[in-house]
Amino acid sequence: MKQEALDRYAEAFRRDGFVQVPGVLTADELARYGAAVDEAVTTRKAGDTRRLDEKTPYEQSFLQCQYIWEDFPGVRGLTFHPKIGELTAALLGASKVRLWHDQALYKEAGGRETEAHQDQPYWPIAERDTATVWIPFAATSDATGCMGYIPGSHHDEADFVDIFNTPGDSSRLRERYADRPPVYVHCEPGDVIFHHGFTTHMAKANRSGDTRRVYTAIYFADGSHRHGERAHPSVDRDAIPVGGVIDGGATPVTWPLEGGRIPEPEPWPDAAGLEWRERAERLGIIPKRA
Repeated sequence: MKQEALDRYAEAFRRDGFVQVPGVLTADELARYGAAVDEAVTTRKAGDTRRLDEKTPYEQSFLQCQYIWEDFPGVRGLTFHPKIGELTAALLGASKVRLWHDQALYKEAGGRETEAHQDQPYWPIAERDTATVWIPFAATSDATGCMGYIPGSHHDEADFVDIFNTPGDSSRLRERYADRPPVYVHCEPGDVIFHHGFTTHMAKANRSGDTRRVYTAIYFADGSHRHGERAHPSVDRDAIPVGGVIDGGATPVTWPLEGGRIPEPEPWPDAAGLEWRERAERLGIIPKRA
């Protein structure tokens, strides 16, 4: 991508905390990677036969499958896509970018809204140089569950919202930004949205008859450090200490790729996240142990 375009997108990202970049992926790439992520979600969720109304409010917002690049090789070209890596580095002003984790977020037909929240309070990363890429495999609209962002909210302080266990906890953020309505972004196939880790965002309910198929990945600037004791596989798997540089095998460099080669995933240690791991594996959220 031309430097002029990269600079323009970076300026918008710094100002608003999000930016929509049109035409990043080709139709062939969307079809290929969409099929790979579909396979991952179908395989991971095969054992979860609950109806939508039998799930928790959080689970009604989307089907979630994390670290899918590790057990589904067909996804890796998307996770480490050179255009996405180049754009992320430009937006963060970083010379080298690492992966925090990737995930599929498939909002089922009838799925509820995704409540307003900021991402970074869930991650033990000290620095603010983080970005999430949001990639829909089909056009998105108000009816299918498009994303909404509060412009400029990434300049504000973090506020942990428990969207996992406390429905309605996002009301604090809604009240904070009562005078600043969210900007809802409609996407065409091939468009990609980037948002900052501190940007307050949400998604509408899926009122269509089809699943909203979206792949996301979180990236951060190389050289970032672990902040606090909050547990997270992306640092716990490599035993990154508090204050330590996050540079383990669970968080590989995505841009630039050494020798242009996508790294091989490293196995999960048996001790990582024992309290919740069995359930997370059973629900297809993380890869199953070999």
